[in-house]
Amino acid sequence: MNSMLTLLFSGVVACCARSAGEPVSRLLLVSFDGFRADYLETYKLPHLQKFIEDGVLVKQVTNSFITKTFPNHYTIVTGLYEESHGIVANDMYDADAKKKFSQFNDSDPFWWNEAVPIWVTNQQQGNGASAAAMWPGTDVKINDTTPQFFMKYNFSVTFEERVEKIIAWLNSSNPIVSFAILYWEEPDASGHKYGPDDTENMRKVLEEVDNHIGFLTKKLKALGLWDTINIIITSDHGMASCSAKKLIVLDDCIGRDNYTLIDKSPVAAVLPRQNKEDVYNLLKKCNSHMKVYLREEIPDRFHYCHNKRIQPIILVADEGWTIVQNESLSKLGDHGYDNALPSMHPFLAAHGPAFHRGYKQSTINNVDIYPMMCHILGLTPLPHNGTFSNTKCLLADQWCINLPEAIGIVIGALMVLTTFTCIIIISKNRVAPARPFSRLQLQYDDDDPLIG
Repeated sequence: MNSMLTLLFSGVVACCARSAGEPVSRLLLVSFDGFRADYLETYKLPHLQKFIEDGVLVKQVTNSFITKTFPNHYTIVTGLYEESHGIVANDMYDADAKKKFSQFNDSDPFWWNEAVPIWVTNQQQGNGASAAAMWPGTDVKINDTTPQFFMKYNFSVTFEERVEKIIAWLNSSNPIVSFAILYWEEPDASGHKYGPDDTENMRKVLEEVDNHIGFLTKKLKALGLWDTINIIITSDHGMASCSAKKLIVLDDCIGRDNYTLIDKSPVAAVLPRQNKEDVYNLLKKCNSHMKVYLREEIPDRFHYCHNKRIQPIILVADEGWTIVQNESLSKLGDHGYDNALPSMHPFLAAHGPAFHRGYKQSTINNVDIYPMMCHILGLTPLPHNGTFSNTKCLLADQWCINLPEAIGIVIGALMVLTTFTCIIIISKNRVAPARPFSRLQLQYDDDDPLIG
């Protein structure tokens, strides 16, 4: 109940402050690829924990299907499901254009132009400049626009170098940078290599990630930016453990001359070369740990059907299983699985003048991040699949009705009223009713008294 009252009170204060004419908000969005939500509970991460204590935390973010890197990073910055923004996999093929996309061949605007990311909107709406360090798509001319300041992707550039560049742009650029975006490849790379359950190796990697967060906050504080810039730290997906005992071997089920494998495990995209129904039927019988869908039969909850870049047949492995043609297991951790699985979920933490302090929320969807960012920056959002109200409780300038806490307040109020009512009833029953006053009546006897 106390946290609910705090949210309401701070919302009033923030609204009054904004109406008094605060400067335009600034926002830095940071992604640590493959940061599974429960890493926060498994490992000691003092810099990140301090960041959370002074800000807000969403314990689990439900990401978009398929839970892979390129699609979810584009979902975060557009608020669109993958079928809507067009980046439907890490590897794609467009049959009409006869073009291929991969993480090493991603610079053609053709693939990105089905949506407009927030760094473009920020500049088009005259809100200042955008700056980017390695976030997928930021070095591509999307809608004929790149961020005014950006680094072309190069995995060999260190985190410190990326931070130095971003902070330099935030500190001294002209025009002012109101939106900046930063990407780092870990702990994803190590999660693939060691698997998320290898606590010894993953602890080292996550301690390094935590030190990166400490480096970022130290630099912002040194330049006096810490208290003025809003910072969101999140990720694209989690990670599941894989095993050589859990292989789905396609060569045991179907000849390779029947199909082309466009995108690989654990959600594999199949382009049939022969009759689609024949290929589908062969794959359907392949393995009980693999679901096989025709594109038009993909469950609605995935929001993964209405785009021609989604191949005619989609294979979805069960958690921890790997789809191969005949190869051996190449990695001990993977992602891409069903987005309902907790192992696929990242987290979100945020700090800054736009956010509450010390507030925690159980979940949001990653499509909700976009409308929240637009609100912070004062942008008019483009059409999206997110729900702004899901993030209101995180924001200092919003009236927040948190359903569980609201129910608690109502129940508490009813209990108080019931208690007072009972006390009043009991008190009335214990006090004897007042008797009406009556004059003493003397009786006179006509007989004389006996004299003895």
